[in-house]
Amino acid sequence: MDLPESEVRGTNAATDPAPTRTEPSAPVVGDTPRTRVECYRSVCHLPAVLQPGTGRIGFTAGMVWAVAMTAEVGQMVKAELDARRQGGGPIITTPRTATWTFLVPSDIPATMIAAEAVLYRSRRVVVFGNGDFVALPSPADQGSEYRGWITAAHSVFRPSGRAVLYAVHAVLDAQRQPVW
Repeated sequence: MDLPESEVRGTNAATDPAPTRTEPSAPVVGDTPRTRVECYRSVCHLPAVLQPGTGRIGFTAGMVWAVAMTAEVGQMVKAELDARRQGGGPIITTPRTATWTFLVPSDIPATMIAAEAVLYRSRRVVVFGNGDFVALPSPADQGSEYRGWITAAHSVFRPSGRAVLYAVHAVLDAQRQPVW
């Protein structure tokens, strides 16, 4: 799948302005939790479900997983993926917890997850795998502290979970390197 130029261009976290959400800031007529679930299911092939009574949307990880990290690390990971032309989205932001969540296919082997235990213990990176619940942005989420899109889900494309974890390592290793 060819991504739009805005999706594959690298960004520089030090010089580029903070990323903005790709969804409209004002409610769109006809965008309801039910229509959003239908879009997630039909266009993005996400197993989205509507939580009764709340209007919240999410899915149980199975064929689609998620990798969550701090927003600071997430911004650098997105730039790394973009620079490698591996796609940096879809990415969910949760400002209340200052986290970014990358939606990925379930291609992370159990051995790799076990090897990443140090990252998980430090709470920098969390993999949501089989059976874990992943929340998605919903029109019912009002206010800037709730979930939104950094890079909206608009197709079946998701970056490899392995590529996301390799990018995490690349940016964290770069932070540890002394600058002379």
